Amino acid sequence: MRRRLIEELAQKGISDKAVLNVMNTIPRHFFLDNAFEEMAYQDKAFAIGEDQTISQPYTVAFQTQLLNVQKRDKILEIGTGSGYQASVLAMLGARVFTIERIKVLHLKAKNIFEILQLKGIRSYFKDGYKGLAEFSPFDKIILTASTSEVPTRLIEQLKVGGILIVPYGNQNETQKMMRLTKISENGDLKKEFFGDFRFVPMLKGRK
Repeated sequence: MRRRLIEELAQKGISDKAVLNVMNTIPRHFFLDNAFEEMAYQDKAFAIGEDQTISQPYTVAFQTQLLNVQKRDKILEIGTGSGYQASVLAMLGARVFTIERIKVLHLKAKNIFEILQLKGIRSYFKDGYKGLAEFSPFDKIILTASTSEVPTRLIEQLKVGGILIVPYGNQNETQKMMRLTKISENGDLKKEFFGDFRFVPMLKGRK
């Protein structure tokens, strides 16, 4: 089932072999409730509780491919959710710092990381709007929730030449996947847009 999913992702335009190989390795059913376990390798999003979802595999692959992950990249993820995206990044060799604002999801994902023995992930129960200034600058930042305004603090925590991926737009509309490249210390940004997606909104505070 996993192999068929990977073939489907390749047919849909995911060309990064490293991303496909890693996603072929990770047991996605670990990140889903038992009720969805048999459907884990369909290219679909599923509820994970707390009004949140695990993104469909194509979306995870698309965002990851845009990040162009390199070994030892220091990556900040805003929105741990199920933990699946962070696991993909870690297995690509990145050092992952992931923030979740919902404690139940934070603890559940942290447990899965331990079960899978993923050493390259540090998990934090925090407000994603604030980022993790104490560990900045980051090579890359990925948001797994939509926003029409990227928090200034996150731009500040991105190194010059670094990339930030975000589903950009209002929550009631289809969002565009946006890649920002920081081109100066002043925070000047190069913006690129790729495809239409739907994400839950980025929210402030902790829950």
